[in-house]
Amino acid sequence: MIEEYHFGSITIDGKTYNRDVEVLWSGQVLDWWRKESHVIDTEDLKRALDQGPEVIIIGTGESAVAQVTEQAQKEVKNRGINLIIDDTTEAIKTFNILVEEGKKVIGLFHLTC
Repeated sequence: MIEEYHFGSITIDGKTYNRDVEVLWSGQVLDWWRKESHVIDTEDLKRALDQGPEVIIIGTGESAVAQVTEQAQKEVKNRGINLIIDDTTEAIKTFNILVEEGKKVIGLFHLTC
């Protein structure tokens, strides 16, 4: 599904995006905006949480600069959703594996820093 990632760009099913994205297990790709660029809080996960996934994977950037707040992490876990936080390269690898396994997974990928 996700074919390639380089700093600032991601290719999904043959289409390249140059902005942060939210990718659903179905293949749907949405823009992903956050209130603060390098802080990921509960508000930034709302759309993903409302989709009822089994797993949310957050790619925190090439150098893992973005941080997920403790409150956001608790909200995901309180809903019974598995949460994986990793640098974007590793998060994409995990996302692809889980999609192949048939999991309802959503990937939120920060493409820079």
